[in-house]
Amino acid sequence: MTPETIEAYGVRLRPSRLDDVADTAAGCADPVTQRGISGLPDPYTEESARWWITEGAPAAWATGGAAYAIADPATDRLLGSIGLSQPVPTRGQWEIGYWVAPWARGRGVATAATQALAEQAFATGCARLELLTNEENTASQRVALAAGFRHEGVRRAANPSRGGGRHDLIAWVRLADDPPGPAPRLLPDLPDGQLTDGVVALRRVAPGDADAMHRLHTLPEVVANRVPPVPPSWESIERRCRLAESHWLAGRSADLAIMDAASGTVTGGCALVYDEPATGQAMLGCSMLPQARGRGLTSRAVRLVTGWAFDIGLARLWAGTRPENIAAQRVLERVGFRREGLLRGRLPGPDGTRTDSVLYGLLASDLPG
Repeated sequence: MTPETIEAYGVRLRPSRLDDVADTAAGCADPVTQRGISGLPDPYTEESARWWITEGAPAAWATGGAAYAIADPATDRLLGSIGLSQPVPTRGQWEIGYWVAPWARGRGVATAATQALAEQAFATGCARLELLTNEENTASQRVALAAGFRHEGVRRAANPSRGGGRHDLIAWVRLADDPPGPAPRLLPDLPDGQLTDGVVALRRVAPGDADAMHRLHTLPEVVANRVPPVPPSWESIERRCRLAESHWLAGRSADLAIMDAASGTVTGGCALVYDEPATGQAMLGCSMLPQARGRGLTSRAVRLVTGWAFDIGLARLWAGTRPENIAAQRVLERVGFRREGLLRGRLPGPDGTRTDSVLYGLLASDLPG
């Protein structure tokens, strides 16, 4: 590739210039940029920006990568930066990365720049592009999906963390012959951000739900149905809530908080785990806090989730209960699930024992028309 100007999708990609120093420093000193890109100087000063423009960017070109400033085509003002790095010429592979300045966020700049540079890379011999994101950086994960990148997996402890240690990175990949995007999603966002029937409402679990979810999942009767049946730590629940959106975007699971529709109080939790995408099957689990039981709220929540699941294209839902959990079985049957059998010794129990699981299944055709 050569450092030519690329103009596409409403953005301009051009070489960085010294009159970009102030905007580069302001953009890279921003806390969001600092969290999203490892290795940036902290504090990031105009001296840091000048080094990047005069030495860092030219070095990226010299080593087989690319480094562009993202600019507004109308004013030529700097909006961010995007480039290609980590070249593996024998594989025709590069890594694409970017940052967007605070004054340009929320306008689709990152998606537009990623699409523009990806097309240029594929037109000049690239076969495979990787976009790596931190697990919590769901904004970049949405950019990857919008630009046609598909979730490929997690690179464990692939990046050093500020202050020591290492953290995982999520790999998103686009091939030269992939469609330009957006990439298909197994689990789309909820319509208007929630499901509701006016009595209960369900929304994606958020980081602020950690305390309520920890109370729920440490109840003895809920622990008995966990795999394995041991109480989770607060840290593990906090992590689950913090990464719920990321897991949703990857198509792994839809982790939902069940709320009282009038007050917004969390009353329980529900999870749709897409365990078998090849056959269109997902597992459903649901638990309620004690004060919300006996009021028909669980059936309402399960009915809402199953309706949404079939609307987005799932073919089959299944759920398992312990044989003695009659209340859960009644909820499933009330919604339309049918008992399909007993799986003997399917789950690990306490002290090395095994427990049976009653299997229920639901097809779209089982629901009333």
